[in-house]
Amino acid sequence: MALRWTSRAAFRLPSRLRRISGHVALPAISSAIAKSGHNQVRRSPLQLRTFSSSLRNYGGKIVVRVPQMAESITEGTLNQFSKKVGDFIEADEELATIETDKIDVSVNAPQAGIIQQLFVAEGDVVNVDQEIAEIQAGEKQSASQNKKESPKASEEIGDVLPKSQDGAASHNSTPTLDKATPVAPAPKPDVAPREEPVQKPEKSAANVSSAANSHTSWGFKPSRAEEKVKMTRIRKRTAQRLKESQNTAAFLTTFNEVDMSRLIELRKNNKETVTEKHGVKLGFMGFMARASALALKEIPAVNASIENDDTIVYRDYVDLSIAASIPKGLVTPVVRNIESMGILQIEKAIGGVVKKARDGKLTMDDMTGGSFTISNSGVWGSLFGTPIINLPQTAVLGAYGTMDRPIAVNGQVEIRPMMYVALTYDHRIIDGREAVKFLVLVKKYLENPETMMLEL
Repeated sequence: MALRWTSRAAFRLPSRLRRISGHVALPAISSAIAKSGHNQVRRSPLQLRTFSSSLRNYGGKIVVRVPQMAESITEGTLNQFSKKVGDFIEADEELATIETDKIDVSVNAPQAGIIQQLFVAEGDVVNVDQEIAEIQAGEKQSASQNKKESPKASEEIGDVLPKSQDGAASHNSTPTLDKATPVAPAPKPDVAPREEPVQKPEKSAANVSSAANSHTSWGFKPSRAEEKVKMTRIRKRTAQRLKESQNTAAFLTTFNEVDMSRLIELRKNNKETVTEKHGVKLGFMGFMARASALALKEIPAVNASIENDDTIVYRDYVDLSIAASIPKGLVTPVVRNIESMGILQIEKAIGGVVKKARDGKLTMDDMTGGSFTISNSGVWGSLFGTPIINLPQTAVLGAYGTMDRPIAVNGQVEIRPMMYVALTYDHRIIDGREAVKFLVLVKKYLENPETMMLEL
């Protein structure tokens, strides 16, 4: 029975075999191959099964491209692949992450299938719409299906093993080694070699001094290793933006201090009730943001920006940027229209964007815009500082650690929990009087939280 071989290392069977319900018993195929005399392709039954299975399950190839991220972002660094070649990936499962100047962008598989190729490597710079991977589309085979096919594969392998002259399959094709001839041991010398005494060098004063200089007093030499780490795109972009801000704005910082006694007492008495009733963890950022929004309403220049070096843009809304530190650097997600929110709403919104920042799930919309920034360095233990303006904004409020300090109250010295606040502003459009008045208003609202709630 002659077989016709194709270029895909498969074969065409005679019509009487192809007519058996579209299936061919593998032992029959093996026998047909053996009779055909084509011994060099005896593994064709296995190849046929694999080939037909791939056609059935993985019908088309899909190319994965870098998605459109934002109008201002045209490239990024491929941070890591979540899958490797040969892995199965589900539809919408993350394939790779791309690090941009602002956020990490997740690239998901458009369809389930097997990863066939990765066109770029981790650390490569990729452009929008660039091809990064190829997927052979199809569904994942179940474990039960794989188990059913395994015994048949074993039978096929047994059918194509080379046979000995008597017809039995040869399972041990490894040649045996000849037995080694015993070798007589080497004769021992009559007299053992004499060991000469080794003279130890005398310790001179110079040697002792050298040892003392090269080792520390506790007996070992300290390490002087260095490590060079490439800056992340976020870190590089932050450095560029901060230097641009320093070179552009006319920086000036004004300071004040806030007695936090009443605000701490208010939070202490209500935080458990607020958490139980509203599911919000009551902190100080909600009060800081609310106080800033009310002060910005009275001093609109602090919420303004410069456009084209000759135009001032005043806003009737407050989009608050919150400075958040993550392992890759500093990010400033935005909470929009806080002027129309209450303290609990602001607290919940801030908690949401900060969590997204720490989880690496910020979107471009979360990072775009912002008219005023609050930087709460007090959570890290900072007592005092001068924050840097986040261009094109014109001011940033810094909040610092609260510490008990002696202050004069009605002619008496009392210990109060005090917090420094700082406002760095762009002196090109904000006068010193406006900056100082803004900070005094923030101080008034924080020291008298009831006026903040009633907008008095």
